[in-house]
Amino acid sequence: MNRLHQLYMEMIRYYQGDAARIQHFVKVHSFAKYIGEAEGLTETVQITLEAAALVHDIGIRAAEKKYGYSNGKLQEQEGPPLALEMLENLGFDAPVIERVCYLVAHHHTYEPVDGLDYRILLEADALVNLYEDAVHEEGVKAAYEHIFKTETARNICRMMFEIEKR
Repeated sequence: MNRLHQLYMEMIRYYQGDAARIQHFVKVHSFAKYIGEAEGLTETVQITLEAAALVHDIGIRAAEKKYGYSNGKLQEQEGPPLALEMLENLGFDAPVIERVCYLVAHHHTYEPVDGLDYRILLEADALVNLYEDAVHEEGVKAAYEHIFKTETARNICRMMFEIEKR
């Protein structure tokens, strides 16, 4: 089993009993994987993106335990040490771990975006959150204009939410 498959199962174990969070990271990973492949990422950047998509919300439980809630900033604060430990235990390469931890520490920060892996992670998470949070039409359109930059994610968003192409 490759490291990404191991990480996938480790995250299911991590969220055992929490079907909603498992469903969330699985959907974010699926969109990230597809968008990254369609946008032609290199193998290492693709692996980094997929690993980040799997662990992007790993800080939620720690934030809830420590603070009683888990907003985006707390997720960004609490997530990297947990991601680091999990990725090291699974034998990921140091540069991949470093970048994944950076992405986890910034996955609710929309500017500045430094890299296509970062952009795609934001887009994949937004595609899932717009649906899961039942965001109204104007909110979807605003997200479409401000978050979605890759042509692949823009196409998916337009089709999912029936946004007119401009």
